[in-house]
Amino acid sequence: MSAKGTVLKRVRQSRKANAINKHYKSVAKTATKKVLNETNVENATKAASSAFSSIDKVASKGIIHKNKAANQKARISKHLKSLSK
Repeated sequence: MSAKGTVLKRVRQSRKANAINKHYKSVAKTATKKVLNETNVENATKAASSAFSSIDKVASKGIIHKNKAANQKARISKHLKSLSK
Protein backbone atom coordinates (compact mmCIF):
# COMPACT_ATOMS: atom_id res chain seq x y z
CA MET A 1 0.00 0.00 0.00
CA SER A 2 1.37 3.40 -0.93
CA ALA A 3 1.83 6.24 1.53
CA LYS A 4 -1.11 8.07 -0.01
CA GLY A 5 -3.29 4.98 0.35
CA THR A 6 -2.51 4.63 4.06
CA VAL A 7 -3.27 8.29 4.65
CA LEU A 8 -6.64 7.95 2.95
CA LYS A 9 -7.41 4.79 4.94
CA ARG A 10 -6.51 6.60 8.17
CA VAL A 11 -8.86 9.45 7.23
CA ARG A 12 -11.67 6.96 6.58
CA GLN A 13 -11.05 5.21 9.89
CA SER A 14 -10.88 8.42 11.90
CA ARG A 15 -14.10 9.76 10.37
CA LYS A 16 -15.89 6.52 11.22
CA ALA A 17 -14.54 6.54 14.79
CA ASN A 18 -15.48 10.20 15.15
CA ALA A 19 -19.07 9.50 14.12
CA ILE A 20 -19.34 6.62 16.59
CA ASN A 21 -17.82 8.66 19.42
CA LYS A 22 -20.13 11.58 18.67
CA HIS A 23 -23.14 9.25 18.91
CA TYR A 24 -22.11 7.87 22.30
CA LYS A 25 -21.37 11.36 23.66
CA SER A 26 -24.77 12.53 22.49
CA VAL A 27 -26.52 9.59 24.18
CA ALA A 28 -24.75 10.34 27.47
CA LYS A 29 -25.54 14.07 27.29
CA THR A 30 -29.21 13.42 26.52
CA ALA A 31 -29.50 10.99 29.44
CA THR A 32 -27.91 13.56 31.76
CA LYS A 33 -30.26 16.31 30.57
CA LYS A 34 -33.30 14.09 31.12
CA VAL A 35 -32.32 13.62 34.77
CA LEU A 36 -31.47 17.27 35.40
CA ASN A 37 -34.76 18.47 33.86
CA GLU A 38 -36.82 16.03 35.95
CA THR A 39 -38.62 17.38 39.03
CA ASN A 40 -40.29 14.16 40.19
CA VAL A 41 -38.04 12.12 42.51
CA GLU A 42 -39.15 8.69 41.25
CA ASN A 43 -38.79 9.56 37.57
CA ALA A 44 -35.46 11.25 38.19
CA THR A 45 -34.16 8.16 40.02
CA LYS A 46 -35.12 5.90 37.11
CA ALA A 47 -33.56 8.27 34.60
CA ALA A 48 -30.44 8.54 36.76
CA SER A 49 -29.77 4.80 36.68
CA SER A 50 -29.85 4.77 32.87
CA ALA A 51 -27.76 7.95 32.76
CA PHE A 52 -25.14 6.41 35.07
CA SER A 53 -24.88 3.31 32.90
CA SER A 54 -24.54 5.32 29.67
CA ILE A 55 -21.91 7.59 31.25
CA ASP A 56 -19.99 4.56 32.51
CA LYS A 57 -20.15 2.94 29.09
CA VAL A 58 -18.82 6.06 27.38
CA ALA A 59 -16.01 6.41 29.93
CA SER A 60 -15.04 2.73 29.68
CA LYS A 61 -14.70 3.07 25.90
CA GLY A 62 -12.37 6.04 26.44
CA ILE A 63 -14.66 8.49 24.66
CA ILE A 64 -14.72 10.79 27.69
CA HIS A 65 -12.21 10.97 30.52
CA LYS A 66 -13.00 9.06 33.69
CA ASN A 67 -12.86 12.27 35.75
CA LYS A 68 -15.41 13.93 33.46
CA ALA A 69 -17.65 10.89 33.93
CA ALA A 70 -17.26 11.18 37.70
CA ASN A 71 -18.11 14.89 37.58
CA GLN A 72 -21.25 14.23 35.53
CA LYS A 73 -22.37 11.48 37.90
CA ALA A 74 -21.73 13.76 40.89
CA ARG A 75 -23.82 16.47 39.25
CA ILE A 76 -26.68 14.04 38.77
CA SER A 77 -26.39 12.79 42.36
CA LYS A 78 -26.43 16.36 43.64
CA HIS A 79 -29.64 17.01 41.70
CA LEU A 80 -31.26 13.85 43.07
CA LYS A 81 -30.29 14.87 46.59
CA SER A 82 -31.86 18.31 46.11
CA LEU A 83 -35.11 16.73 44.90
CA SER A 84 -35.41 14.42 47.90
CA LYS A 85 -35.35 17.33 50.37
